[in-house]
Amino acid sequence: MRVYAFIPARFKSTRFPGKPLAPIAGKPMIEHVYRRALSCPDISDVFVATDDERISSCVHGFGGKAIGTEKTHPSGTDRIAEAVRILDLGEDDLIVNIQGDQPLFEPAIVSDVINPIKENPRIQMTTVMFRIADETEVEDPKHVKVVTDKEGFALFFSRSPIPYFRDFNSKKVYYKHLGFYAYRAGFVRTFASLPVGQLESSEKLEQLRVLENGFKIKVVETAFDSIEVDTPEDIKRVERMMQKQATHRE
Repeated sequence: MRVYAFIPARFKSTRFPGKPLAPIAGKPMIEHVYRRALSCPDISDVFVATDDERISSCVHGFGGKAIGTEKTHPSGTDRIAEAVRILDLGEDDLIVNIQGDQPLFEPAIVSDVINPIKENPRIQMTTVMFRIADETEVEDPKHVKVVTDKEGFALFFSRSPIPYFRDFNSKKVYYKHLGFYAYRAGFVRTFASLPVGQLESSEKLEQLRVLENGFKIKVVETAFDSIEVDTPEDIKRVERMMQKQATHRE
């Protein structure tokens, strides 16, 4: 059993076209994500799954591996499923989905998302959550919230604040979902065969396809947050954080 990381990347984006190629501190964002993925000790190999030749050329330019996929995929996991088919990976190989818009993610998050699926053969899919410390993220729809059962399996994901605290004096605890997934290659193929349902269509969250079709997702709490780049303005924030990190290392 080997562990492969895939970074799904498409060129078109409503809010930020060409986002994977956006320069951050002199390098395209996709390169920052790719190199961080390579630094994860659990990962055997890293691939970018993309629908655009410009992204493929960029990845090949810095020595990375890219796989061309169709433009019609409704989600990143569907795109990865095509790449898994092209590479003809084994049913029990582990696939890690790393979002291409998180250039500062902590590599330890990958270990967090992989460990449960490595330890329990019955688990088909995992993801991670982070306890929200910034209250502004609770109401922000770009930060997806998640609730789980007592065994740590997802009950629901939403762009709205969940759960709803009816009692004013309740201690309010919210968890946000970070866009990292691990699955067995066989389940990635299953995912791509499932119909897109009303929940996924409503919230525009691919993981809801899994729940809506009766499958389970194990959710692990991680100690590390991860900043997403959603707009060009977020680039400056990331560069400031990079500069701060570099200063601390000196």
